[in-house]
Amino acid sequence: MHRMLETRQGMISRRTALKGAAAPLIGAGAAAASIYGSKATALALAGDRYHNLDYIRTALGKTIVRDLGVAVDFTDELSLLDAKNLKDYKLLIVFRDGMIWPDGYSDDGPGQAGGGLRGIVSEPPLPHWEGNPVYWITAEQGKAVKAFVENGGGALFFHNTPYISPHNADFREVLGAVTEEHPPLRPFRVKITNRDHPITRGVSDFVVTDEQHFVKYEKDAKHILMHSVNEDGKTWKDLGTTSEAGWAYDFGKGRVCYLAPGHLISALWNPEYVKIQHNAVQWLLKQV
Repeated sequence: MHRMLETRQGMISRRTALKGAAAPLIGAGAAAASIYGSKATALALAGDRYHNLDYIRTALGKTIVRDLGVAVDFTDELSLLDAKNLKDYKLLIVFRDGMIWPDGYSDDGPGQAGGGLRGIVSEPPLPHWEGNPVYWITAEQGKAVKAFVENGGGALFFHNTPYISPHNADFREVLGAVTEEHPPLRPFRVKITNRDHPITRGVSDFVVTDEQHFVKYEKDAKHILMHSVNEDGKTWKDLGTTSEAGWAYDFGKGRVCYLAPGHLISALWNPEYVKIQHNAVQWLLKQV
């Protein structure tokens, strides 16, 4: 069942509602009663140039929505990340980087399918344009995220979210890390380093083929849950083969968790990683 409704801002987002349900289109700007008669528990701000919203919604639609019965409003509309909208939710999920491309992607660069627009036929000819990134997060949005968690909300940050941190101090403080970028897709092992935390309890080490994100972790080491390790000895920059790949901690009255794998749906659906996602959501919602 699919429905399109207009939000207060005139934007459209996608809500995946109750367990086993389809994913109707519904306005996330007003997280009022859904067509199922209940509010969504979580807002997921997801999708960017390199990470399509559809695969994220599909992946988390299984691991969080259907498996756990948690209603989620999925959106790529950045204006919905504000204090007024967040007050309607218990959990914020962020699964995107810090860039938008309002002038399009470079017409002669690798961002275009097929390696650019060279050789493309167009009549009249296409104008030349420069595709340069703009860093979207505002001071107000960073403050809103911080206040949301401090006041008791949960924040689940996935994969490339540390790319937002260089551009906002409040967001960086909540997340607890900043990106050191990543090598191309390749296999690596995720090693659980804290098996006593509710998020990793009962979880075994696992291997995925994914982007191995390297980060500069800025919180206490006691909060680290797992590391990513390239067992083939492949390094990244001068950072070696290993990086922090997950952590969790209390932040004010709320809780924060970061999980690094996620560029491919095959990684997100690795059975051991699914356990982690289940546990993380329950822990963030203070159900365990």
